[in-house]
Parts: sequence; structure tokens; C-alpha cells
Amino acid sequence: MAEYSCVKSTKLVLKGAKEKSKKKHKEKKRKREEDAAEQLDIVDDEGPSPPEQFTAVKLSDTRIALKSGYGKYLGINSDGLVIGRADAIGSREQWEPVFQDKKMALLGANSRFIRCNEEGDIEAKSKTAGEEEMIKIRTCAEREAEKKDDVPHEDKGNVKQCEINYVKKFQSFQDKKLKISKEDTKALRKARKEGTFHETLLDRRAKVKSDRYCK
Repeated sequence: MAEYSCVKSTKLVLKGAKEKSKKKHKEKKRKREEDAAEQLDIVDDEGPSPPEQFTAVKLSDTRIALKSGYGKYLGINSDGLVIGRADAIGSREQWEPVFQDKKMALLGANSRFIRCNEEGDIEAKSKTAGEEEMIKIRTCAEREAEKKDDVPHEDKGNVKQCEINYVKKFQSFQDKKLKISKEDTKALRKARKEGTFHETLLDRRAKVKSDRYCK
């Protein structure tokens, strides 16, 4: 038995057991990630509960504040973690949405983008915005339709520019020169105020024969 006294004892490991354990662990991790992704894609028909809803407060053309359902404002602490404890809007409770390629990232007051770290905390520590910093915000606000510009192109600009625009539109350009009235533009400014702008322009074009429709 003396020959076995120096032999180091260890746990019995069956062949292939370690590899199987690692493989099983990877499968569990992948399953958790898939379940988390599915949870993010699920949208309840009834919507989020009141504590899960945030109110965006416009502070300027580029910055907003976010008020939680508990009446507190989201901000960042000295460690760069996102917290919701402020009763009023300060410098740390200001956020700037940044848009690029139809995606959005949220820039904190410390000039860092927010993301979710491995511990599940929301932090603002990224100097650049990658895929992990891109977020989606769902809103109940109605999308505003773009207002159509009803002002014709010829009517944009000052009275002199408008006269040139209409001459370009109606002149035949047989001599390849613009025929612009040399009369004072005071009459045009007065006509624009009185609502006879287009009639006055037509009379001026007719005098210099710069309108192919005027005989």
C-alpha cells in the first residue's frame, strides 16, 4: 500500500462528460437569449401598464426629458447608470434622441449613449452608438402628416424674382433673351398687397411682349 500513498487522488471524470456539460450550458444560454428576444417582440394588445409608460417633455429642438409613470424623471448618476428618482428636470435629466439610417439612439447628459449591460442595468457609458445602443420607442401620439406647400414656385421670392419666374414660364424665348419690364417694382409690391399681383404682372409682360399668350 506504500506505493499508492504518493498517488494524487482526484474526481472520477467519465470520457465525454465535460464536453457534454459545456454543450448543455451553451444550449441553455442560447435558449434564454431566444426567450428574451421573443419577449421583446411581444406587444400586449392592452399596451403597457401605467408605471411602464413614459411622458416625453420637449425642452428644446434637440433635447427632451422623460417622466416615468411614478412621476419621476429619468436621469443618470455619477456612475453613468440610468435612474428615475428626480422630482424636477435638471442637467442630468436631459436626453437627446439621435437618428441615423431610420434608427435611434439616446444620448445622455454625459455625452454617452444608453445601453443595457450584462447585469441588466441601463447605463449611459458608450461614446459611440452601435447595434446595442439602438432603441425603439413606441408612442401613442398621432403621426403628423407633412404639410403640402401650396405656394407655386413662381410666387416664391421677392416681386422682382416672381416677375422673372413668370417671364421664364410664359416667354417663347425665340430671341433667347429675357424680356423684363424696366418699370419700377413699387407697383408690384402694391399689387401684391392689394391682391392684383398676377394681373399687374400680366400687364407688364404684355407691354414688353414677353408673354406668348398676349396678342
